[in-house]
This record gives sequence, C-alpha cells and structure tokens, in this order.
Amino acid sequence: MFRNQLSCCFLGLGVLFAMARFASAEDSWVVYEGKTGPGQGKHIVFVTGDDEYRSEEGMPMLAKILAVRHGFKCTVLFAIDPQTKHITPSYQNNIPGLHTLDSADLMVVFLRFRELPDAQMKHFVKYTDSGKPIVGLRTATHAFNYTKNRESPYANYSFNSRGWRGGFGQQVLGDTWINHHGHHGRESTRGILNPKFKTHPILTGVRDIWGPTDVYGVRNLPKNAQVLVHGQVVAGMQADDPPVQGAKNDPMMPLVWTKPHTSKAGDQARIVCTTMGASMDLQSAGLRRLLVNACYWGLRLEGQISPSSNVDYVGPYKPTPFGFGSFTKGIRPSDHEL
Repeated sequence: MFRNQLSCCFLGLGVLFAMARFASAEDSWVVYEGKTGPGQGKHIVFVTGDDEYRSEEGMPMLAKILAVRHGFKCTVLFAIDPQTKHITPSYQNNIPGLHTLDSADLMVVFLRFRELPDAQMKHFVKYTDSGKPIVGLRTATHAFNYTKNRESPYANYSFNSRGWRGGFGQQVLGDTWINHHGHHGRESTRGILNPKFKTHPILTGVRDIWGPTDVYGVRNLPKNAQVLVHGQVVAGMQADDPPVQGAKNDPMMPLVWTKPHTSKAGDQARIVCTTMGASMDLQSAGLRRLLVNACYWGLRLEGQISPSSNVDYVGPYKPTPFGFGSFTKGIRPSDHEL
C-alpha cells in the first residue's frame, strides 16, 4: 500500500511539474481568444520589442480590441529577460513564442534594433517568405540591427544591410530608418488623408489622426506603394497646435502606405506600414480604426470593414510617455491577460 501511495505521489508530482513547465512557457506571451465577429478563425500574431515607444503597452491593447470586438484570435509576443521572465524592451536578444507565427494568418510587427537567436529568427523569416500579410508600426522600419552575429544567415535583415539594401524595413515594408523629419519631442504628427485614395478600405470611417510622436523621414518607397496618409509636422505637442510653416511640410512625408511583397514562391503579400504607432499615439481613435481596418484589408476581409465598427478600448488604457528606459518594470505577459 505504501508503494502504491508513493507511486501516486511521484505521479502527481510529475503532472504538477509538467503543468508548471507548460505554465512557465505560456507565461512568456499572452493569447486573446477571439469572440464573435468577422475575424473568427483568423490568427493575428503581434511581435513587439522596442526600447522607446512602448509597443509592449500599445499592442496588447490593440490585440484586445481585435479579439473581443472583432473576433480574431490574437497572440502577443514580448521581449523577455530570461532571468527575471519580465517584459524588458531593452533586452534585444529574446522574443519567446515566435514559433506561433507558423500558424498565423497576419503578423503585426513593432520592433526596434533586435538581434535574435537564429532559432527564433527562422520563424520570423519563414513567415516573411510565406506570402502572408504584414502590418508594420513605427520602428518596424528598423526592426533589426545585427552587430554581434554578423555571420548569421539572417544578418541581411538588418536595417543597414547593403547586400539586401535596407534590410527588412526597406525590402519588405517599404523603407528603412533615415531620420527624424519632425523635431523629436517638440513637434507632433497630424495625419492628412490622401484624397487620391480616400475610398481605400483602410480609410473607411477614419477621421482625425494625431499623435505626440514626430514624423519620420521616408525616402525610398517603391513606385508600387500607395501613400494613404501623409504626416503633417505640427508645431507643438498638442492636437490643436498649428502645422509647421515652410519646407518641412512641403511636401509632407508619407505616414501610412501599402505595398505588395512578393514571396519566394511568387505570392503577393499585402503590406501596410505606418511610422506612427507609439502607445500614446494609439489614444487617437482614428489611428486605432485605421490599424483595425488594415488588419481586415491585409487578410482580404475588406468587405467586412464597417465605418462604425467598435474600436473602443477593452478595459482601462493609460499609456506611458515614450522615452528610453521609461517602461514599467516587473511586468509579466500574464499581467496583460483579460
């Protein structure tokens, strides 16, 4: 009898140990199961990791909207310090869960200067080569920067790549990092819809767009890119401040654009990119609507886009001001659960 009790004890410990390992792995990212809505059956994976613009706050908020209000299953990945298991945007070499891209229908990218292990990066590259859609935000134009492992087969994804000019940003999204066109921290951004594409599905129901981040310089968009929104440099950090006078706004820089990306198999992926997207920018309902519409359009669900669809927050949202080192310490992915 004692042996039977001992066997049961060890069996129970084994189950608990297995469950603990499973829970630990799952705690490296967060999943929002889709509820009712047009997005049912579609899986969106958000890949976050930037030092400055609080993608670790903004992307879970957007994912909750897409899951709860639109029905998409959303997985959000984070830069994780392997020692503390906390979300640490300044830790540039670890984003657990990238294998979830293998089952994704859409990838939303908000990275800055990452250099990931090849075992993780291979999933990102596999997705990029799949012909599936991508939405890129803000620093995604300079998502990667290989400085240590220059012999990696993925080093050409670096923002300053010469062999694959401009790396992932320029080759896939449309442009790489160039400069701050607006004065960073002093001049904000107003989105001006391009009348040429006013009927584009992504602009459905979109009205005012304003955010405190500055306009980026964009110089290398391919001829087949469509600029849906231009970025007006605003002379201040308030939504009602006037535009800057002179050359900065003549002409205005592209702010939101679409382009195709041809996969290795010859498939045409739909790409949407914007140089806005900081957590504070996403307080703009117009920008949130544009990004929700972009996900629909990327997935070829444009017939389901409604000008009155719900893009309200799911739960409270109080974003942290952008800045290096300003992220909230001690946060785990599970803290973002619904």
